[in-house]
Amino acid sequence: MLLYRDILSGDELFSDAFPVKEIDDTLYEVDCKMIQVKQGADVDIGANPSAEEADEGVEDGVETVNNVVYSFRLQSTVFDKKSYMTYIKGYMKKLKGELASSNPDRVATFEKNAATRVKRILENFKDYEFFVGESMDPEAMVALLNYREDGVTPYFTFFKDGLKVEKL
Repeated sequence: MLLYRDILSGDELFSDAFPVKEIDDTLYEVDCKMIQVKQGADVDIGANPSAEEADEGVEDGVETVNNVVYSFRLQSTVFDKKSYMTYIKGYMKKLKGELASSNPDRVATFEKNAATRVKRILENFKDYEFFVGESMDPEAMVALLNYREDGVTPYFTFFKDGLKVEKL
């Protein structure tokens, strides 16, 4: 199994337990879905509910959550377009610095591809929801949640160069 961590915060962001697709050597798209989780533990006392007390399908303590958000404890955050532009400029500068020291041959490709991707993200800014890792580090990667063309299938976008891949 592969685990993907933010190189700036060390937060776990996703794993290959979810469908991962590389987009033009710049981004990863990670398919996710909405799941139901029950808070707390079920206690089975061995009794069968009577017909009058039958559950009507909605249980107390059941919550619908995004499976990637839930599994990696991602935290929702909010940006307006101006604040996101300020964030992404600083983030890209940090990533470029990290690449310059760890993989200098990659810098030119990163700059070209990332600029194109950021432009596309800004053009569709209203379509995204924003999430950060568990540490809520304001300078670390912000994961972008969007929906496929069907309007119901969620997926995350992560910048490839902002991730460290660990084999478990």
